[in-house]
Amino acid sequence: MDEVFKALADASRRSLLDRLHIKNGQTLNELCEGLDMTRQAVTKHLAILEDANLVTTLRHGREKLHYLNPVPIHQIGERWIKKFERAKLTALSELKKQLEKRHE
Repeated sequence: MDEVFKALADASRRSLLDRLHIKNGQTLNELCEGLDMTRQAVTKHLAILEDANLVTTLRHGREKLHYLNPVPIHQIGERWIKKFERAKLTALSELKKQLEKRHE
């Protein structure tokens, strides 16, 4: 998970993931369009995202298509976020019960 957090820590990489979320299966040229980064910088960012398993690639002829892999992000949600939500939801449920008892 360290690689996933490292990859997500950079705004440029999050931007690339957002672009893949909007349109999955983009080439390097498509991902570079409209970005204020060199092609080499985008390539380096994509390599980090691939190492973190956040992006997968598929060769289609001479093109290399990039796809978002949401599984590691889901795992972070399950491991780090969901457990904190559970405590808050339990507290809200208890508060609701107490308020209902007062109202009766």
